[in-house]
Amino acid sequence: MTKESVLSLLRDTEGFVSGERMSRTLNLSRTAVWKAVQALRDEGYVIESVTNRGYRLAAVPDKLSQSEIRRLLGDHPWAERVQVLAETSSTNTAAKDLAAHGAPEGTIVIAERQTGGKGRLGRSFASPPGVGLYLSAVLRPEAPPVSLLHLTAVAAEATVEAIAGAAGVRPGIKWTNDLVLGGRKLVGILTELSLQAESGLVEYAVVGIGTNCNHARADFPPEVQPIAISLREATGCAVNRNAYAAALIGQLHRAANTLFTRKAEWMARYAKDCVTVGRDVMVIRGDKVYPAHADGIDPDGALLVTYADGRREAVSSGEVSVRGMYGYV
Repeated sequence: MTKESVLSLLRDTEGFVSGERMSRTLNLSRTAVWKAVQALRDEGYVIESVTNRGYRLAAVPDKLSQSEIRRLLGDHPWAERVQVLAETSSTNTAAKDLAAHGAPEGTIVIAERQTGGKGRLGRSFASPPGVGLYLSAVLRPEAPPVSLLHLTAVAAEATVEAIAGAAGVRPGIKWTNDLVLGGRKLVGILTELSLQAESGLVEYAVVGIGTNCNHARADFPPEVQPIAISLREATGCAVNRNAYAAALIGQLHRAANTLFTRKAEWMARYAKDCVTVGRDVMVIRGDKVYPAHADGIDPDGALLVTYADGRREAVSSGEVSVRGMYGYV
């Protein structure tokens, strides 16, 4: 806590604050204050020091920080459940492990880098270090799995709201779980459930959200470059990843609390933001491809389609993929 308390005092003080005042205010020795300042500098904080004037916080690092995200969340009920890892194979895997050992709802796992990030249907998700936000949240809805068919759609809509607030741009949603800008992929979402053996109810759900924040074109693998985009590329401005993380956690909390009570509202907004609706698409089942028209979204998030022969169907995200007739979207 010494480092966090020193950082908080520096943030709350305009101009310089003397080492003596810091020591007195925080009830720390001067040596402890100096060590805390050095530790913050090692994390990338730019702290100026001037003889007889003290210290001043000049800049914060472009680095995901557990203490910074918690500070931004303030007294949010999930704030103390946030953990930031330098690296993990997958934030979903880490979150599932925590959930299986009793971690409460609102446990958040964030990583600077994933070595084995994954998407829906076993696809990989590129997760280079230092530029993205890879976040997974543990939820504990007391419901049968059939009642959670809309969970991924609600998570997608919550992410849209978080990006709009943090980056000033509102992405669309490619059914069912990708957020897009300019026809290119910005966010991938993967939802996984664990069931209780005896009751068949959901034991926990993990919602994983990977966002391309400050990627340059070269940060994407060659095979992904034609269909991927970052917030920085789209807006011309770097996004504060810590602020975006806090905004996303806030939206996920809201989603968890209103998942059932405001389901119709969530799904209406999702349908409005879904760029797949109204387009000609290809419905892909295994090796077979069926041309269709996307007519709308049903109350549980299924895609309503009409095939070339006039047959209509509500397509579930668990059984098919959908692509545009002439590209990714």
